[in-house]
Amino acid sequence: MAGRLEGKVAIVTGAASGIGRTTAELFAAEGARVMCADIQAEAVRETARLAGHGAVACTVDVSQAQDIERMVAETIAAFGKLDVLYANAGIAEATNAIDMTLEQWNRMISINLTSVWLSSKYALPHMIAGGGGSIINQSSTAGLIGIPDIPHYSAAKTGVVGLTRQIAAQYGPQNIRCNAICPSSIPTPLVAGVWKTRALKANDTSSLEEQQAVVAAKHPLRRLGVTADCANLALFLASDESSWITGVAMPLDGGLTMS
Repeated sequence: MAGRLEGKVAIVTGAASGIGRTTAELFAAEGARVMCADIQAEAVRETARLAGHGAVACTVDVSQAQDIERMVAETIAAFGKLDVLYANAGIAEATNAIDMTLEQWNRMISINLTSVWLSSKYALPHMIAGGGGSIINQSSTAGLIGIPDIPHYSAAKTGVVGLTRQIAAQYGPQNIRCNAICPSSIPTPLVAGVWKTRALKANDTSSLEEQQAVVAAKHPLRRLGVTADCANLALFLASDESSWITGVAMPLDGGLTMS
């Protein structure tokens, strides 16, 4: 099916690379007008160029409320409405509950959780005024199960799941759907950085490819994810095909978290 987002306006945060870039391109290819948002100004402009279909770039620091408010305002100014929000921006790093600093904790929570709430805070009034919309929040398998070396990341992603369900419950009567995507390992530069830090701390001299093979073997489907896996799920949740799905924290993990 082509044109699955025809006539819709979408915001994708964290759109400069990885999952965000792939999703922005896919949304545009399926007919959406896309606001591509990221702190990396040059890279997010390149995403908008690659996406085409009138995509626009916005330089945004999602840890700053005024930047998120401006992002939404610029979307409305450019396209006149807002139908889809994909709050995908985030960071990751390896540490532990003893060595982690308060600064590390606060930064992680600000970017990976508070920004998700702020994105909804400023998007919701426009979606309600337009008769509804779809909010897609980026969580993680770390929001569903315990994973070593990422305590602040796990806390933030677990918070995203709770926030997603609350928004779905409160704003469902206004035809707002809110769902969370919970990916397992997708080897973006962000994830590769975490693996590198883990390996250094463990004196692990194996190559990135060898580390990836070990992680892939833990998944029943015996492979890691790719950015298109996440983008395709985001497309489904953004489209009217998922019009009776809300409040779901959906694993995207090759079977890793199945019970």
